Amino acid sequence: MKKLLIATTALVATAGMASADITITGAANAGYYSNLGNDDAVATAVAEVPAVAGNAGTAAAAVSAETYSDEGIYSNAGIVATMTGATDGGLTFSASVDAEAGTEIDQGDFILDGAANGTFGFGAVSVSGAFGTLTFDDAGIDNLYDDDLTSADVKYATSIGGMSLTIAADAQQSDDGLSISAGYTAGAMAFTLATSDSAAGTSASLGLTYAVTDAITLTGKTDQAGGAESVQTVGVSTAIGGVSLAASSANDSTWDVDLGYTVGGIALTYGTDETDGWDATASYSLGGGASVKAGMNNEDSAYAGVSFAF
Repeated sequence: MKKLLIATTALVATAGMASADITITGAANAGYYSNLGNDDAVATAVAEVPAVAGNAGTAAAAVSAETYSDEGIYSNAGIVATMTGATDGGLTFSASVDAEAGTEIDQGDFILDGAANGTFGFGAVSVSGAFGTLTFDDAGIDNLYDDDLTSADVKYATSIGGMSLTIAADAQQSDDGLSISAGYTAGAMAFTLATSDSAAGTSASLGLTYAVTDAITLTGKTDQAGGAESVQTVGVSTAIGGVSLAASSANDSTWDVDLGYTVGGIALTYGTDETDGWDATASYSLGGGASVKAGMNNEDSAYAGVSFAF
């Protein structure tokens, strides 16, 4: 009788278990770098403003001067374990952990990130269903308006028809800890809205995208950071036969132009802006998850190496 009860309990427990999968992926990079920007800037001393009659004088705010690396070798590897599953009631859930080690560079910004922490990190835990998706990640969720603002701990996302809504919040309720983004698509037009609290006031941006044809897209955006003047930007992008072009201009006298060319596994890019700064990159796919990448910019920063995806 005792054995029968144990067997019955085991059957009930098994019936209530969720189906689950664990996927492990990895990546590695290695190569040469020279004169990359350092991840942390150096404070530069500024002389005080001299005193005048009726004014005791004030100290000018310190500024940060970017420093640059010597030449060297970067090599790093990382691994990510992603766990997914589903309940009997139809809810899906996921979580992940990752580890990385070695010396890292930011190829997009030409910055030497330095040594990875070499330890396991915890990713987000999320639950999804008809209600939407709820994500938990302590200080790991970007502010939806500007990822330089305080990171959030919890995020809720849902969509209804052509409308999407996402809310991110910081459990400590900091000045910029609550942010919201929304989107709406109607035919060839798409609207986006993002807003966030901040110590300087509410920040908000509104964007519009219109697909004129399959090859030409027009964009417009108005953005007002808390306590600052609003900035309006218009842009156009096109892609024909492996050649892409994107250009934008704003009412604060800033502009950007980016060119791209892709053919037979080779991808070339070139970008410039109002500061006469420029950068150029090239990549070539070797197949099997391997590729060769290189880049340089107007600051004489450069890198060249290989990347592997496992």
